[in-house]
Amino acid sequence: MTGFHQECLWEKVTPERARGERLKGEARFDVCVIGGGITGLTAALRLREAGRSVCVLEAHEVGHGGSGRNVGLVNAGTWIKPDDVESTLGAKQGARLNQVLGQAPAEVFAAIERYGIDCQAQHKGTLHMAHNEAGVADLRDREAQWRRRGADVELLTGATCAEYCGTDRIAAALLDRRAGTLNPMGYTTGLARAFVTRGGTLYERSPVQALEREGGDWRVRSADGSVLAGQVVISTGAYTEGEWTEVRRNYFRGYYYQVASRPLSGAAADRVLPHGQGSWDTRTVLSSIRRDAEGRLLLGSLGKADNKPDWFIRSWADRIQGHYFPELGKVEWELHWTGCIDFTPDHLMRLFAPAPGVVAVTGYNGRGNTTGTVIGQALADYLVKDDPEALPIPFAPVGKLRTAGLRSCFYEAGFSLYHAGQCLRVVL
Repeated sequence: MTGFHQECLWEKVTPERARGERLKGEARFDVCVIGGGITGLTAALRLREAGRSVCVLEAHEVGHGGSGRNVGLVNAGTWIKPDDVESTLGAKQGARLNQVLGQAPAEVFAAIERYGIDCQAQHKGTLHMAHNEAGVADLRDREAQWRRRGADVELLTGATCAEYCGTDRIAAALLDRRAGTLNPMGYTTGLARAFVTRGGTLYERSPVQALEREGGDWRVRSADGSVLAGQVVISTGAYTEGEWTEVRRNYFRGYYYQVASRPLSGAAADRVLPHGQGSWDTRTVLSSIRRDAEGRLLLGSLGKADNKPDWFIRSWADRIQGHYFPELGKVEWELHWTGCIDFTPDHLMRLFAPAPGVVAVTGYNGRGNTTGTVIGQALADYLVKDDPEALPIPFAPVGKLRTAGLRSCFYEAGFSLYHAGQCLRVVL
């Protein structure tokens, strides 16, 4: 039996993956989508259904990036509170974004149903768990703000909270019934399969090396070929590679690791998140907690695991599991993996139109399953209709985030120090 090792669970449980050929020679399409994740595939699929000829260029394989490696939470809204969104963007634009992202889980589950995607989808909500009194106050505020906007959310306390979370270490939990969970690699693969089935062209192992204007079109070059297209969608997020686009300078890269146990069974395991929600706590350096379809316990947190020894990651997982679910006893951990997140200082995404016929997005701040779905739809609608009203927020100027590299290093050092404190039982 293989011991604890580095491997993404979602790749392990999604053996049937969409496959594309390497781009060779010259090809012509109406639209070239760069990036085979949720945003790019959703945009490509919607454009194809609108009658456009479309190709997707993926540097590695579909789902290689954050779309296939994330926690699998189908969250509503942004990371920050809806009032803060409106304060940052202004009342009108903020309200528009809150509305679109509040409805985003419904769009994800509708896509899963429409295309028959097998991805362990559960539309049973999520739980944001308060680890202390300050966390309870934060969740009460979030509940009030979302309820004013008509959202189906409820703050659970007392015995109900303990039952839903499966632990008595949580003071309160915000149940968001709009939300849910899925296997993100299964979802991404399903979108790719639907795109190809409808006549779309998928190129894998074809990293972009240059994006050049050629007459009224765009030449997208890879090592062994190129695509000539009238329009281009850049949806590479935190996994943008190379110097061919300035979009990568508009965010700083963060990391998120996860640990998966072997499948658990028995009465103690059945009490952990018994109603099927995924969850995360209110700590600044949060812990995410969920189960998968085979009963595994999945724990995650901000930071890298692939640069740390296995004993460190196992010790961290033991600490979190022992705190929240001591009745499980000794848990056998099987897998760990790390993904990248494109962060922005205000925790809000950016849409760009850096040149005629080119659109781009970045800055999902860890909410790609839902945000990627609705933004992919919106970018496709914008290209088809040439109507800015199709977008939830207006395009921003392409700038350059100063000290992006330093921010990334600073955050990673802080996360590593905090996790070391957890392992040493100095903090939790």
